Amino acid sequence: MGEPVPWLTPEEQRAWRSFVRLQERLGGRLAHLLQTESHVSSADFSVLVQLTDVPEGRRRFLDLAQSLEWEKSRMSHHLSRMVKRGLVVREECPEDGRGAFIVITDAGRALLAAAAPRHVEAVRALFLDHVTPAELRTLAQLSDRVVEKLNEDQS
Repeated sequence: MGEPVPWLTPEEQRAWRSFVRLQERLGGRLAHLLQTESHVSSADFSVLVQLTDVPEGRRRFLDLAQSLEWEKSRMSHHLSRMVKRGLVVREECPEDGRGAFIVITDAGRALLAAAAPRHVEAVRALFLDHVTPAELRTLAQLSDRVVEKLNEDQS
């Protein structure tokens, strides 16, 4: 038998549950706004942002899946739907016959350009307007540290 689980203290549990609630509610509100006001799903928005964050708007399929923390099957199905709508295209990788690049199209860029201003307004209204600059710096440092550890554990 293993060692007993070190249960969360009341303070740890409060912080963890508050953090989870924040993510769920903020993510839900942002997703709803994107869908109703810009007619783009949060998943589409995430893929398009990942593609515009790199030169030439192209990423390898597996790199894109890993950056979004999506399983390969989810990534494949979602990209197939985006290809059908003309938001992205798949390009074969000449160096690796099994690999593929996912490339944002002009239509994908236009959709993101139309949705991004409202998304930024919502991020400000729902989140940034309620934290101080010092709290924002602390949140960024904390987030960076946890993500760095998660990246190490994934390797």
